[in-house]
Amino acid sequence: MSPLKPFGESDNPVGFYQLLIAHMRALQVQNFAPCTVSRRGVYVRAFANWCSERDLLSPQQINKPILEAFQRYLFRYRKPDGKPLAWSSQHLHLKEVKQFFAWLARQNVIPFNPAAEIQLPKLPRQLPKAVLSTEEVERVLAQPDTRTIIGLRDRAIFEVLYSTGIRRTEACTLQLDHIQVERRVLYIFRGKGQKDRYVPIGLRALTWIARYVADARSQLAGDSDSNAVFLGCRGRPLSPDALTDYGRRYLRAAGITKPGACHIFRHSMATAMHDQGADIRTLQAILGHEKLDTTQIYTRVGLKKLIDTHSRTHPAEKPAEAPPVDNDET
Repeated sequence: MSPLKPFGESDNPVGFYQLLIAHMRALQVQNFAPCTVSRRGVYVRAFANWCSERDLLSPQQINKPILEAFQRYLFRYRKPDGKPLAWSSQHLHLKEVKQFFAWLARQNVIPFNPAAEIQLPKLPRQLPKAVLSTEEVERVLAQPDTRTIIGLRDRAIFEVLYSTGIRRTEACTLQLDHIQVERRVLYIFRGKGQKDRYVPIGLRALTWIARYVADARSQLAGDSDSNAVFLGCRGRPLSPDALTDYGRRYLRAAGITKPGACHIFRHSMATAMHDQGADIRTLQAILGHEKLDTTQIYTRVGLKKLIDTHSRTHPAEKPAEAPPVDNDET
């Protein structure tokens, strides 16, 4: 967890800063993921700064009307480009603040939770912004120059992303001993939500990993003792942001203007597998979704079955019957 810079009355033991630090430490003790702990700090600090501008310097001063005013502020806020905050962003702001106040109430720091009855904005059920066709995926995968060390590494990375649908962070933290070739699976250690899982991987992706490990990885590793599969030029594991940058570059090089970078391979894999008959429970296990509702977006993205059924059953799509032939001569 990155250190939280002081704000407000940082020396006040019952002020926002000291209580937020205590809350984040408690989350660490409970084995919450570092990204979860950092996110809580970012959003609660944003709320505390908003309160500070209104001379509200302690959680004890906060009540339900104040929290409702903050919710209205989020709704009316406009970013530098003039656009409002997305519903998902407003939802996340309020969710993190609610969790903070719930913890304060459980610790008896405050007598009751003023955020308990705050209703979060209803999130729209959004579909993935873009999905690649099989032909488009192959064009992207053909972009890295596999005659070079970096190109060979990048081809292996994106073959893995497409074959398995793992997240970019999971690819960056993948270790050599997590690749189980004989079983044709990857072991994902502490994926999203601190959950381990096994993910099937295809022979083609395994072949590219083998080529990369045999011909390129040792040159990238140098004197590094890192066990990570995918390394940068200094022998350190790649960062998720670097992977996103590579993905965008290869998409542009392939002439694809659809938005996305790494996650687009996850969406494309899941959509293609569902179109080919993969059931939703299997996809849920592969993708590591906690809730089936999250996976069910692919029943709405996968259009092949809908199109096939429409073509087969819609009256206007049926071949027109030939007019009867009159053989009577006049």
